[in-house]
Amino acid sequence: MHTVVRSATKELVIGPDQPFCIIGERINPTGRPKFQEELRAGNLTRVEEDVRAQVAGGAMMLDVNMGVPLADEAELLARAVKLVQSMTDLPLCIDSSVVEALDAGLAAYEGKALVNSVTGEQDRLDAILPLVKRYGAAVIALPNEEDEIPEDPRKRLEITKKIVGVATEKYGIPIEDIIIDPLAMPVGANHEYGKLTMEAISLIRDEFDLNTTLGAGNVSFGMPGRHTLGSTFLTMAMHAGLTTAIMDARTPQMVDAIKAADLMMGNDPWGANWISAFRAKQKAQAEAEAAAAAAAQPTT
Repeated sequence: MHTVVRSATKELVIGPDQPFCIIGERINPTGRPKFQEELRAGNLTRVEEDVRAQVAGGAMMLDVNMGVPLADEAELLARAVKLVQSMTDLPLCIDSSVVEALDAGLAAYEGKALVNSVTGEQDRLDAILPLVKRYGAAVIALPNEEDEIPEDPRKRLEITKKIVGVATEKYGIPIEDIIIDPLAMPVGANHEYGKLTMEAISLIRDEFDLNTTLGAGNVSFGMPGRHTLGSTFLTMAMHAGLTTAIMDARTPQMVDAIKAADLMMGNDPWGANWISAFRAKQKAQAEAEAAAAAAAQPTT
């Protein structure tokens, strides 16, 4: 199953036989009070910084969220979408829980976007899926209802069936344009949550062959050594069927683990991506060392 998204000039194919899709999560003011203040003042400078950092880190798509209290989220999201598309040709994931903001962001977008996200409640499906259909977008769907995240992977599969049925039969959305987020929960709260999420990924893959994504940072929340935990979880989840993740692309340990797993799973022909990334790091390190040496030279 291939999910295809596009910017104005670039196409991205997501699938189990493709390199793992890294969706850069950083363009999001959640938990960033200074960023929120700037956005309320109409200042999007930090968005530009986040775009550059996520692209440099290896993001293949960018999630754009402008959820700021006491601000016009629809206006901000439309502005941010236009700004980001002026800086990069990567496809975008339009991220909001506010229907009006999603509408504004999709209207401003050039290409085929990914919508983040819809849950299994009927009212949310009926509010968001018509937008997905109208704009010809793809959508991330979360198998939870009434703010409950079911622990049983079979329950998550049951809700997935409901979402797929409504999306395809009621709204005519192609099944390949549905990406399921099986819901990663913190292992610090329950040591079995990682295993349960991977079981859900496998069930969804076996039943529907759908692409799946996760908020990669959720599983390690509250634990020490988060990058090690996240890297291990992602590579194991990839083996279970995970094909994309929303994550901070500025984390080399996690990005490297993904690229290594791509090679081991046969999704990096002849190791071209791995070798290219390795050489780019060598070049950057050499340039940094040269710059440091030049700066240390005495001036006359």
